[in-house]
Amino acid sequence: MREAVYISVLIPVFNEDENIFPLWQALQPALEALGKPFEVIFVNDGSRDGTEAKLSAVAAGDARVRVINFRRNLGQTAATMAGIDHARGAIIVPMDGDLQNDPKDIARLVAKLSDGYDVVSGWRQARQDNFVRRTFPSRIANWLISKVSGVKLRDYGCTLKAYRREVLQGFRLYGEMHRFVPIYAHWQGGRITEIPVAHHPRRFGQSKYGLNRILKVLLDLMVVKFLTQYATKPIYVFGLIGLAFMVLAVLAGIYAIYLKFAHEISLVQTPLPLLVTLSFITGVMCTLMGLLAELLVRVYFGLQHEAHYPIKSKLNFEPDRAPVLPAQEEPIF
Repeated sequence: MREAVYISVLIPVFNEDENIFPLWQALQPALEALGKPFEVIFVNDGSRDGTEAKLSAVAAGDARVRVINFRRNLGQTAATMAGIDHARGAIIVPMDGDLQNDPKDIARLVAKLSDGYDVVSGWRQARQDNFVRRTFPSRIANWLISKVSGVKLRDYGCTLKAYRREVLQGFRLYGEMHRFVPIYAHWQGGRITEIPVAHHPRRFGQSKYGLNRILKVLLDLMVVKFLTQYATKPIYVFGLIGLAFMVLAVLAGIYAIYLKFAHEISLVQTPLPLLVTLSFITGVMCTLMGLLAELLVRVYFGLQHEAHYPIKSKLNFEPDRAPVLPAQEEPIF
């Protein structure tokens, strides 16, 4: 009987062929020192260099290494979601594949979980990145995310984290939302803490991150805020906005009538009639959008989720088995 996996390490990689062998050489002793059954899932995010060949070589030499190859580049969020979907461990540890995270820190993260936490996040206290392009924008983003979400972390961008499996169930990741996984875990009721971890300079390859991601993070943050608080009650958002516009229309109408009779100012001399009309129409449209969103939410929760990433191939995975359906009962009439 196959031994149950305790720790699943998830590593999304994209054009990291020079880092694959050194990373595995550092990971293997660090994980074996834990004395627990483990697996390492590499998610090849559509690499166009020799990454796939080197991952195949590593997987051929050790069955504890499992590989998922995407047909094309879909981004770190989709790769992270694929790793979570296929992980078998009770503890899930994502990390970067560029050798900047230290595999020795995995033991410290896992040990901290035993203090009653569900999520232990790494904090790159001494970052080895360009300050202008990476570190400074990251600090601004971390402050903003903490303020908006209410989950106080100093380094949302650090991939190296440890999660209990149960807090990663029941949600899907899209866009650039992989950095917001602790927020979803908090939404599931998980206890979160943060500890300093090592951060090394990149030795091979080039960083895939840039200043252009800041706007994406801000937009995704709006989505996360909406999903964590109003995913099941969108009418509260659209309805309140619609109500505000309708109140504005009523107040503008009252003021226009006041000007007409108290100061004999014709309605056509002010923009108030136009404001009344547009505000009322906008309020009605927002309210209808809220009702429509309520219907969509009910359809969404009524449907079965399907994976949104196309997989090219898998290594060291058992063949998919068809689900066993319950026997259909005979009609009683």
